[in-house]
Amino acid sequence: MPRRRAARRMVWTLVGALVVTAALAGVVAWQNTYALREEKVSLRHEGKLLQGVLALPERGDGPFGLVVFVHGDGPVDATHETFYRPMWEAFARAGYASLSFSKPGIGGSQGDWLAQSMEDRAEETRAAVAWARGRPDIDGRRIGLWGASQAGWVLPKVAARDPRLQFVIAVSPAVNWLRQGRYNLLAELDRDGATAEEKEAALRRRATTLRLLEREASYSEYRRAVGDVDAMTPARWSFVTRNYRSDATADLRAMGGTPVLLVLAGHDVNVDVAETEAVYREALPPTSLKITRYPGATHSLVDHDVERSQWRLTLTAVFAPRKLYADGFLDGQAAYVTGLGIRKGTA
Repeated sequence: MPRRRAARRMVWTLVGALVVTAALAGVVAWQNTYALREEKVSLRHEGKLLQGVLALPERGDGPFGLVVFVHGDGPVDATHETFYRPMWEAFARAGYASLSFSKPGIGGSQGDWLAQSMEDRAEETRAAVAWARGRPDIDGRRIGLWGASQAGWVLPKVAARDPRLQFVIAVSPAVNWLRQGRYNLLAELDRDGATAEEKEAALRRRATTLRLLEREASYSEYRRAVGDVDAMTPARWSFVTRNYRSDATADLRAMGGTPVLLVLAGHDVNVDVAETEAVYREALPPTSLKITRYPGATHSLVDHDVERSQWRLTLTAVFAPRKLYADGFLDGQAAYVTGLGIRKGTA
């Protein structure tokens, strides 16, 4: 009899585990299902094929407004490994579709994103906007840009050349490559509790790197001079060499009256948000600029308490991806595009 009871307990334990597993799988599937219709799309730009996603509102034939996504740094695919989908859903509920292409060399797109300049990325974005204006389900009067971090050097270039854009949403945007790099270096050292000597050594390495960039040194020269190259590959060195002089100030001034939503985080170790805000305020007409701050957010607008705990970050990403973002961020962006009017001359 004891053996039978033990066997029954094992059976019921297994059944319980299966039920819990099935329930968790259901929760994951439900939380990762979005009120969207996603369509795989492609665009040929400068002889290369770019693969992307057009995320349309769940219902209706349009024409819909459109948010064109401009990625930050790194090898980003069209969905940003699904990180964009909660934003796409929020925009869809406001009547806007979202368009995002994988970077060259990523997600089926041809080319190499590390071979691009910020000018190249701006022209690529303009091509995406032009492609979208040719679709009957997109309202050409209601097309705007969304971009984060490194996109801060791309968004103003595009908006300065295309006054028909309805808006720009700039999330944690960088302004000056060199100043941002120094800020990021020191902020990360402070966060990690570096000593004064460690900071001085890091700044010396940075000064050496800048001298090498200024004289267009090769990667092998860089490696000999700096030694510990971390993640600096030959391709990355070429990318930095091509872009380290980037500064968004002139392009911001050339944007005119394009409405801009500037989104800033309170725990941003990548971008000096005080400098970014000051430059945007000085360069843009006050009537066109709206600033929203999320004190509890990190650079990526993820909740700071969630991001600093790996297990919380993983569980939230799997079981409640909409909760990754700082409270109010998704609704705030949707409210912004909902409140925009169609400017004269944008048809």
